[in-house]
Amino acid sequence: MPNPGPGGWGALLRYGEHERELCGGQTESTTNNRMELTAPIEALETLTRPSVVHLYTDSTYVRNGITSWVVSWQRNGWRTSAKQPVKNVDLWQRLVEACARHEVEWHWVKGHAGDEGNERADRLAARGLAEAVAAAPA
Repeated sequence: MPNPGPGGWGALLRYGEHERELCGGQTESTTNNRMELTAPIEALETLTRPSVVHLYTDSTYVRNGITSWVVSWQRNGWRTSAKQPVKNVDLWQRLVEACARHEVEWHWVKGHAGDEGNERADRLAARGLAEAVAAAPA
């Protein structure tokens, strides 16, 4: 898919033997970064009670942002070290809020490298995009 362009996101939730698939997409122009942020937000917001969460992502942007950059962004009024507004601030703020309700441990996995959960999340993202496109007015 072009970036920016239409996009999709996917998440696979696991708890013991239970699994739940989540996906969505948008036909309006978006970016890979916005979709990569949306997946963990939707996953965390789905949880009904505070939980210990092992969150796996292939996005260094998301993992580095939430585990290190966000602290200075918040301290600087959601501005970067170069004094520019943080991109995707609406989603970063949602992610911070979603994480606050849980104990989240972030893990990075290499994308497209055979990790079964990551491959499923990629397929869910493609499905989310396809469903959004199919549901869009002609």
